[in-house]
Amino acid sequence: MARFNVAGNKMYPGLCAELSVPFRQNGSLIVALTEDELSHLHQLYENGTKNGVDGLAIIGAEEVRRIEPNLKETICGALVAPTGGIVGAYEFTTALAENGVVNGGDVRLNAEVVKLEKYQSEGVLAEKLGVPGGFFKITFASGESVCARYVVNAAGIYSDAVQQLIGQKRYKVTPRKGEYYILDKRQGNLVERTIFMCPSKLGKGVLVSPTVHGNLLVGPDAQDGEDKEDVSTTRRGLDFVRNMSKLLSDHVDFSDGIRNFAGLRALPDGKDFIIELDPDVHGLLNLAGIKSPGLTSAPAIAVYAVDLLANAGLDFHENSDFNPHRSEVRFASLSSSEKEALVKENPLYGRVICRCEQITEAEIVESIRRPLGARTLDGVKRRCRPGSGRCQGGFCGPRVLEILSRELGVPREQIDKDRVGSYILTGKTK
Repeated sequence: MARFNVAGNKMYPGLCAELSVPFRQNGSLIVALTEDELSHLHQLYENGTKNGVDGLAIIGAEEVRRIEPNLKETICGALVAPTGGIVGAYEFTTALAENGVVNGGDVRLNAEVVKLEKYQSEGVLAEKLGVPGGFFKITFASGESVCARYVVNAAGIYSDAVQQLIGQKRYKVTPRKGEYYILDKRQGNLVERTIFMCPSKLGKGVLVSPTVHGNLLVGPDAQDGEDKEDVSTTRRGLDFVRNMSKLLSDHVDFSDGIRNFAGLRALPDGKDFIIELDPDVHGLLNLAGIKSPGLTSAPAIAVYAVDLLANAGLDFHENSDFNPHRSEVRFASLSSSEKEALVKENPLYGRVICRCEQITEAEIVESIRRPLGARTLDGVKRRCRPGSGRCQGGFCGPRVLEILSRELGVPREQIDKDRVGSYILTGKTK
């Protein structure tokens, strides 16, 4: 975790610039609420310095209040990490996948893997197929199948289930649910940095952080379970988040909450990420249990995964036509002259669909037409944010649905909210 967290952190500014992804290096504070926790911060400082984290410093209570005046006066001190940052996680994930498609990759959506088989090939057959180490047959729930020489198992909370489709059970991944509040942009300037509690065995505790889009994020709690589809929110979990956040600041106004949500972290049965070539199945690379700091670590894990595959025999050739760049217009962030020029070029930039976030019809159309473009209401939301503001799609939702229907050439009743079957309209009532 420490190795890839540090390496991945250093990759973000460059990657986000290349892929036109919102990113801000706002720094972070890990605060001590007691003298015992202050002692723990010194241990974290030593570990972080040893692991190569740049710029770490421990500050006292007075300095904490100077740089973050809305934090509690009872805070004893803090560990400052100036290289901490915030990113549009949905945009980053989509941009990476889209860039992969642009550079020759293929993505199969709604393709649940139900069978994974390994076929050995020898002699003439191996030479004919070009697979001296054998090959995998991957079968989807639809009955369709594909073959591959190597398989990277990065299935998140289902990575243990995928590994056990073909190999002996090597690890267990438990879903750890965390519930959050997203608050209106009126709360977005409460803190400048991401504020963490002193970590415990359950994780980093409840944090208070600005988002890269100007909101305030508060959470999560930590609930271990067995249901890998349970992303429900609960009164108990949200009350816990509210009460714990009061240890950090009394100024969070939860009446400005615009959405609650829950996410599932992939908790391994060991203490570290599981990154390994499966010892029982040649050609299977397991990337499992990538819990926090998985988002930060992901780019560095990817680089290491390439090295592991090369060592396993995969012959890499540099793509001389590789294009690392991607551009995306965010109309609301442009100057008046830039906006005027775009509207002249494309009048759809002059039609605001999402009033809360100032998202135009042109941006929505672009999110649908891009490689690996949006096909659902939430797909559009995660790419260019209509529905992410205070009204949560109350105004723009029907309009985005109409645009999707028009652009995809399908009836409005066939547009899903998110997953297959999450219909919005069933037909006319009048």
